[in-house]
Amino acid sequence: MDWSTLLRMPMTVLLVLAAVFLLVTLMQLVVLRRHLHNGRRLAASWRALLCLLCFALTLLLAGTGVALRGYRLLAEETPVVDIDAHILSPQRWALTLSWPDGSTRQAQLSGDDWRVEAVVLKWKLPALLAGLPPLYRLDRLSGRYDDPAQEANAPRTVISLGEADTFDLLNLKKQYPQWLPEVDTLYGSGAFLPLVDQGHYSISLMRTGALVARPDDATAQRIGSPLGG
Repeated sequence: MDWSTLLRMPMTVLLVLAAVFLLVTLMQLVVLRRHLHNGRRLAASWRALLCLLCFALTLLLAGTGVALRGYRLLAEETPVVDIDAHILSPQRWALTLSWPDGSTRQAQLSGDDWRVEAVVLKWKLPALLAGLPPLYRLDRLSGRYDDPAQEANAPRTVISLGEADTFDLLNLKKQYPQWLPEVDTLYGSGAFLPLVDQGHYSISLMRTGALVARPDDATAQRIGSPLGG
């Protein structure tokens, strides 16, 4: 059982209990009105106190349940893109990028690692806890050398993944921040992994706005071998 399942269980229980206490509160209100109508002020006072207590418990349970729902959602991830790599020559690679909607793109890369970068728009806490996911735009794919000297002098490959001349909410936030008051931050996020022949990698976006890259089992074994496969 993963953390998402564990957090979902108390969230559901707390929200059910909140609904039960809300029903009890409504029932006590009916009884309170009857006591007031019959002139039983002392009994009505006790019922009013009980109503307040039940209503406070309702708010506490509902608020805690919603908060737990938010933290569960923060642990979830959204698939962004998959990468398949094939070696062409030493430090030269052919990559296939596959998006969740089925579209693909071919690219050639130089280096020992690939790196994907994205621009992420993250919401403020109330909206985040309500389940509103961060927005992102894939920015670029680039090659990375393990040797710092090569990184400084060897041919670099940088491929833009954005679309030119399109309406961009992220740029709108930069130019007119007052138009989007619920936006918390606008920042870059990146992930990289070593390249191996026939490697398969999955990149996802966490609710915190961080990009996460993972190789499949076979690729992880090739990365861990002395010669990379």
